[in-house]
Amino acid sequence: MSKALSPSVNRPYGLARVCHEWRLPRSTAQLHRRQATAPRPDPALPRRRGPVEAMSDAALVERIRAVLGGSDWVGEGYRKVWARLRHEGACAAPRRVLRLMRQHGLLAPSRRGLPPGPRSHEGTVVTDRPDQMWAIDGTGCLTSEGNATIFVLIDHCTGECLGIHAARRGTRFEALEPVRQAVRHVFGGFSKGIVGSELQLRHDHGSQFVSHAFQEEIAFLGIPSSPGFVRSPEGNGCVERFIRTLKEQLLWLRRFDTVAELLEALQDFARRFNESWILQRHRSLTPSQVRQRFLEQERLIA
Repeated sequence: MSKALSPSVNRPYGLARVCHEWRLPRSTAQLHRRQATAPRPDPALPRRRGPVEAMSDAALVERIRAVLGGSDWVGEGYRKVWARLRHEGACAAPRRVLRLMRQHGLLAPSRRGLPPGPRSHEGTVVTDRPDQMWAIDGTGCLTSEGNATIFVLIDHCTGECLGIHAARRGTRFEALEPVRQAVRHVFGGFSKGIVGSELQLRHDHGSQFVSHAFQEEIAFLGIPSSPGFVRSPEGNGCVERFIRTLKEQLLWLRRFDTVAELLEALQDFARRFNESWILQRHRSLTPSQVRQRFLEQERLIA
């Protein structure tokens, strides 16, 4: 398209103008252009020494393409592809999956940032069991009706999305909706002191979360407040990572006409995330499978 001639001035449109109109970074366009012109590896070249694999490279590449095509998610890396292959019974080394995906242009494009400096947060916020710490945070999304605020609540252990809500105005009352959803889902009701456990609620210093109405309601439920340190998003890193996934897999890929349409898409995303999103720190299990495993362990102990 950048080489096409404009009918009015009889000159090429140019890469910068096309990328600007398509809202596509020029670096991404250049990357795809280099991948299209890069020479493909010669299959006649000698392979590495060692035993012959049970599955040929060509067959494994077809399985990789099938996994990528059948996944509900976009931009998954070789680790998750390798995990899904293993769940389907296809045994292959992770480095081999990475090599084949790199050779056939199946890796998601990524940008290399600057080398990270010293970390101010060297600990961990992941808990050992579910319902020890929940985290809540908010983000924004533009709809045809205007800006909408999204509130999400996740579990620090399982990574589950236990509550999600969207509204035109991100007030303290709207921020309480994910908390109510999570309490009803996990504890089966909503009443004074129903939690009655060591559960804590992690949040930042947003005006909605430090308001009297928000703090009074979680105290009514029996959930102690656990505010993170100022200017330290690592302390709320679990929900921050979920919001990044939400943006990459939904908010940046779709346009929403109404807030009601956005809310319906968010609820469907939360369900699909809990059922099919795999977590490497849990040995490639989904959040729902992690909670089910802990419930089974509790039954055996009881």
